[in-house]
Amino acid sequence: MTEPTNADGDTRGPLGPGPAPGPARKRAVAAVLGDLRAVDGALYAAVAATSTPTLDRALRRLSHAADHSKVSLGIAAALALSGARARRAALVGVGAVAVASAATNLLGKRLVHRARPDREAARVTVDRYVPMPRSASFPSGHTAAAVAFATAVGVVLPEAAVPLGALASAVGYSRVHTGVHYPGDVAAGAVLGIASAAAALAAAASAPVPGCTTGTGRPCAGVRRAGRRRT
Repeated sequence: MTEPTNADGDTRGPLGPGPAPGPARKRAVAAVLGDLRAVDGALYAAVAATSTPTLDRALRRLSHAADHSKVSLGIAAALALSGARARRAALVGVGAVAVASAATNLLGKRLVHRARPDREAARVTVDRYVPMPRSASFPSGHTAAAVAFATAVGVVLPEAAVPLGALASAVGYSRVHTGVHYPGDVAAGAVLGIASAAAALAAAASAPVPGCTTGTGRPCAGVRRAGRRRT
């Protein structure tokens, strides 16, 4: 017995088999990802094509200074000399940077092997150039570490949240401005940084605070919101 056909002679329709859901979903996901990559590339090209000679040198220096989290670690060193609450903020911030760096390099870049942008093809001016890293492009490790530090320190030390957040944003943008990352890499790095800060804060909240005991003689738990101790 032959398959029932429609007027056009095919077997699709109410009497025939429908399209396989798996391949259709894969095609839809692939189409969405393709569109997102197109937008990502267009944003990268727009930044590259925008002439900003006044900002080029400053952002290049900032991007270079953020290598190996030097900016964040320098701020942490200064906070460590500024009182007990600032020291706790510095400790949690450094922990968040460590988590972000590990997550970026051991997981993110190994799972998503995205090639670095082609600065020459995008005509990024050489005045913006910093060394092009050899690692995968996704996600941005500089951004992840800077956002992790700013988020963790900002929770413990709220007065530092706005300036550190602005600095982390500038670090992230500098990686696109200098041509070594796509905007999507930076966005993913920011999300990873927030998650890393949350992990570091959770670990700090469960750790005992040296020299602090509760009324029952037990050690105080670690930092809570705004750096307060549990009692």
